[in-house]
Amino acid sequence: MKGALFPGVFLKLKLPVLFINFKAYEEATGKKALALAKKAEAIAKKSRASIVLVVQATDIFFLSKKSFLPLFAQHVDPIEYGKHSGWISPGSVKQAGAIGTVLNHAEHKLENPVLEKAIALAKGAGLLVMACAENLERARQIASFFSKPDFIAIEPPELISREDVSVSTARPGLISDSVNAIKQIAPGITVITGAGIFNSTDVSKAIELGTSGVFVANKIVKAADQKKAILDLVSGLKTDKKN
Repeated sequence: MKGALFPGVFLKLKLPVLFINFKAYEEATGKKALALAKKAEAIAKKSRASIVLVVQATDIFFLSKKSFLPLFAQHVDPIEYGKHSGWISPGSVKQAGAIGTVLNHAEHKLENPVLEKAIALAKGAGLLVMACAENLERARQIASFFSKPDFIAIEPPELISREDVSVSTARPGLISDSVNAIKQIAPGITVITGAGIFNSTDVSKAIELGTSGVFVANKIVKAADQKKAILDLVSGLKTDKKN
């Protein structure tokens, strides 16, 4: 892995961390994905902030050659190498340059048996895994899997892409309750706030409530000034919390 910001990145990430989800937006695809990655890279280098780019599978190899920031795939399928045309194998994204993957995003939901199998195969391929949970009960279920993810992102679907309601202020209990429940079941899982984050205050509040970072998309990708948006959110990561 290029760069010195993330030593041992294949084992764990520096916390707290900002995950930027590029989704499938035109503003974050191909050459525009690289432009956004370079903005995030410059900020990470200057501030020493931990930033992960969550990108489309088609952009992983390209970005891995152009940026030192760690990359997560947006999804992998629960398959191994073989006759699986049109599917995305964990091994393929690892070979392309990703260090991890997101699973069970609100826009790509998986039933628990499929999700657990995908987690197991992704980890078997050497990937870190962030599984999204839409509520407290789902967070408990995922934390109880035999094959556990490295991260669980608390992601209330009603707050995704909202411009008027912050999860850290509207539903702070969901965050703190989820952190407590997950830690009771699986202390090794890192909890991330995955929706309703608009500014540095929201980031700081999410960390104050016990999570170790945030998972953001629209607020950065669709911003008129992407660099300014990243700078604002990164400023909320400042904390005395140790890894």
